[in-house]
Amino acid sequence: MAPTHTGLIEFDDLTLALTSNGAPRRIGTDRYLVPPGDLTILHPFSDAEFYRHGWNSWSPTGWRRLDEAPLRIVGNPERLLTADDAKNDTPWAHSGSGVGALGLGDGRILLLGALGLGAPRVGATTSTLWGTTEVPSGEWFLGLGEEVALFHEYAELLADRLGRRTTHAGRVWSTWYSCYEDIDEDLVRTMVEDVSRFPFDVIQIDDGWMKSVGDWEANDKFCSGMPALASLISSTGARAGLWLAPFIALPASEFARQRTDLLISTPSGEPMIAGYNWGGPYFCLDTTQEEVQDHIRRLFERLCGWGFSYFKLDFMYAAALEGIRHVDVHREQAYRDAVALIRETVGEDVYLLGSGVPMIPSIGIFDGVRVGPDVAAFWDNAERPGDPSGVGAKNSLQAGAHRYWLKSVYETDPDAVYFRRRRSLLDERQRQAVQDMATILGFKSTSDPISWLDEEERRELREWLESSEVVEQEGRYLFSVDGRQIDMAGMLIDYVPSPSTNGN
Repeated sequence: MAPTHTGLIEFDDLTLALTSNGAPRRIGTDRYLVPPGDLTILHPFSDAEFYRHGWNSWSPTGWRRLDEAPLRIVGNPERLLTADDAKNDTPWAHSGSGVGALGLGDGRILLLGALGLGAPRVGATTSTLWGTTEVPSGEWFLGLGEEVALFHEYAELLADRLGRRTTHAGRVWSTWYSCYEDIDEDLVRTMVEDVSRFPFDVIQIDDGWMKSVGDWEANDKFCSGMPALASLISSTGARAGLWLAPFIALPASEFARQRTDLLISTPSGEPMIAGYNWGGPYFCLDTTQEEVQDHIRRLFERLCGWGFSYFKLDFMYAAALEGIRHVDVHREQAYRDAVALIRETVGEDVYLLGSGVPMIPSIGIFDGVRVGPDVAAFWDNAERPGDPSGVGAKNSLQAGAHRYWLKSVYETDPDAVYFRRRRSLLDERQRQAVQDMATILGFKSTSDPISWLDEEERRELREWLESSEVVEQEGRYLFSVDGRQIDMAGMLIDYVPSPSTNGN
């Protein structure tokens, strides 16, 4: 929607020129709501920092100076499609998804955030702060103020419009970061028995249990079937958790081979590639089709019937990509409607953790959301140097620190913590940083098999699981945990817990 209004917007000590699709409405001191549509604000902060928010769980998120290269995925189109909003990528300009902000250098920020769907985009130049949407569906929030408080206010406005989940996962153990896809029934049974001696609230089986991505039945390595494992987990007093990616299908899956008509397609009628993993591309189900909706409903009825009540739902962003659908609805609305169908099917008491999800369109439906790339038992990703979406502890921590503000709308999961020192390349400082971030965000999970831990590591694990800390954010990267100050400054490259730095 092209701007139709030009005028001035007044802050306490600042006046800025604005073009928008209507006059802004003041809602508080230095706070405004701006009508839906594109807008541009002229600003004098040529040397400011820009906060770039990524579209999905794995997307690059953080601060960059306006005179630096934009924060984005560079030189890897396959990864860009998988880990960010490739359609709206701006190689030569600072821009991100949903919300952006200028850091003014005095502890204040000028924040512009969308309050609806429609793939809103916020970007900045040395003289402008701008917002666009593919379709206008909500107002904009524009505010000037102290950084931590202003991000919190924005999160509260999002919750007012999109909802808020308050269910807690508790303490989670999963198979992924120890065994990855190499799991079988006997191994899982042994691990469950070992883990059950520790105070975990969820024991989750990850990738490797199903016939194929897209064919969600137990494979030959789980000959007793998944209900038996769910029953075993439940007998320990923990929730039985299961990983799946319900919106995607590998080309070799039975679903994709037999029902190409149920997939999002390209304009030429071919199944649309929605991303890359497992050594190649995958497709996405067209969730606007009634038959697909019936498939999703039956799938989750079956999984709940097996005895699972915690689901880690992965690669979910695929349902929000642009493509040819049966119903002409905006891609983010198609995604949100499909996730709402899952919530309706499983009910309010089942915990839904989203991974690879569009962050803002997931508010109000998911109980918890992964807020960064996969963690790993190493610091940086040598296979993709310079890729801020790549697997590794550093990238996971950076994204988590920059998405703390989302903590009030759903649980924020920075990914698993490592207590093992063997089979790990993390040094003590890095290992502690991963643990501290999980404590700060309030989502405690690990994947360490108990048999991999020595006596001291087991003690540390139990102590961490049993503790309940009070966390306060005191600055952009400064947090207080039961009075202990933790500083995540320097983009987490020089992470040092410190009692003295101010974190701003």
